[in-house]
Amino acid sequence: MILIWGIMFGLLGALRAEDTQTGVFSSSFRTLKTGVSDNFMSVPVIRLGSGERLEVSFDEIAEDNRYLSARLIHCNADWQPSSLVESEYLDSFNTMDIEDYAFSSNTFVHYVNYILEIPNETLNPLVSGNYLLQVYDRDEPSEVILQSRFRVVEPLVSISAQSTAKTDRGINGKWQQVGLRIDGEGTDIGNPYQDIKVEIMQNGSEVTSRFLKAPLRVEGSTIFYEHSPELIFPASNEYRRFESTSVRFPGMRVDSTKYMGSNYHTWVNVDYPRNDHNYEYDRTQHGRFLVKEYNSTDSNIGADYITVHFFLDMDRIIGKEVYVDGEFTHGKCGDFNRMIYNGMKGGYELQIPLKQGAYNYQYVTIPDDENGIFPTSRIEGDKYETENEYNIYVYLRKPGDRYDRLIGYTTIYSNN
Repeated sequence: MILIWGIMFGLLGALRAEDTQTGVFSSSFRTLKTGVSDNFMSVPVIRLGSGERLEVSFDEIAEDNRYLSARLIHCNADWQPSSLVESEYLDSFNTMDIEDYAFSSNTFVHYVNYILEIPNETLNPLVSGNYLLQVYDRDEPSEVILQSRFRVVEPLVSISAQSTAKTDRGINGKWQQVGLRIDGEGTDIGNPYQDIKVEIMQNGSEVTSRFLKAPLRVEGSTIFYEHSPELIFPASNEYRRFESTSVRFPGMRVDSTKYMGSNYHTWVNVDYPRNDHNYEYDRTQHGRFLVKEYNSTDSNIGADYITVHFFLDMDRIIGKEVYVDGEFTHGKCGDFNRMIYNGMKGGYELQIPLKQGAYNYQYVTIPDDENGIFPTSRIEGDKYETENEYNIYVYLRKPGDRYDRLIGYTTIYSNN
C-alpha cells in the first residue's frame, strides 16, 4: 500500500495541463470512447447519485488479454488535481481491475475489447467535479496506457443559453456568439464575480475550451454572461462524414473497399476545400464516431479494423501541416493523423486504421506560430449557418472550499 501511494503521489505531482487530456499513449490501444451508456451522442457527464452510468470502451490490437486496472483522479475546473485525498472523493480503494473484456469475432485484425462502467462497486465518485480515468497495466501502475476525462454534476442551478449569428464582430459572418444566464435561486452561491467559473466548449472538443472571467451583471439570483470575447466562436462548418459499416458494399461517401495484404482498405471519396464554397446543410454527429458493423449483433467485437484512405485535393499550404480531426483523434495532432502532400497527385493523403463504423471528421491546419490551435478556417471555412453543439459547465468554489464543484451543465445547439 505504501508503494502504491508513493507512485500516485509522484504521478499527481508531475501532472501538467497537457498531461490530463484525454488520450491513448500506447500504439497497440485504439478506439477509446467515453459516454453515457447506450447513447453514443452523449457528453461524458453524469448526475451525482442519479444511477446514471458512463461507459468507457477501448481495444488492444492483440491475440490475448492483458491484466489492466483503472483509477480516478479528482480534478479542479482547469483539470489539475484537486487537493482532495482519495477517501474524500471515493468510497473505496482507488484501484479497479478491468475484467469485462471479449475477443474480436470473425475479424481479420485480432483485438481485445475492454469495457468498464462508472460508477461501480469500486470506483464510485462521492463528490461532483472533473474526473480523470487512467488505465494502466497492473505490473506497471506508473505507466498510463490511456486516460479519459469525464464530469460528475450536482445540478444546483439552471442554465438558459442560446447561440446566434448576430455577434459583436458582425452579423451573419464567420462567427457565432453564445449568451447565457444562470438561475441560482435557492443555492448559496456567494460572490458570483469571484466564486463562479463557467466553461464553454464547441462540439465537445477540449481544444475549444473557454473560461468566462466574470459575468456581465447579476440581478438577484440570476447571473448574466453576455458580450464577452470568450463567448464568440469561429463558426467552422458542418463535419464531413463517411460510413464503413460493411466491406461488401460502399457506405456513405465511400468510393470503394477491397481486401489487401492482411486486412480491408476503404477509400473515402475525394475531398476538396470548402472555405470558398456556399454553406451546405448536413445533419452530422458533431464530430463523433459510432462503432458499427451492419451484420454484427455486437459491433464492439464484430467490427473489423480497416485501413481508411483520405485524399484532400488542393495545393500545398506552405508553412502549415494538415491533419484529419474528429472525436477519434481526441483533439491530438501527431504522425498518426498528419496528412502527407503528394505532389504527383496534387493533394494531401493519409492512411489510418479505424474500426468499422460511422465517422465525422474535418481538416485542420496547424501553423508554426499559433502554438497548437486547431483552426478549421483555412480548409473548411467558417459558415454562420453551421449547427454547432455548445457544452456549458458551471463550477462553484467559495472561500475555504478545497475543490471546484460542478453545479450545472447544459448543451445547446446554434441556430435552433
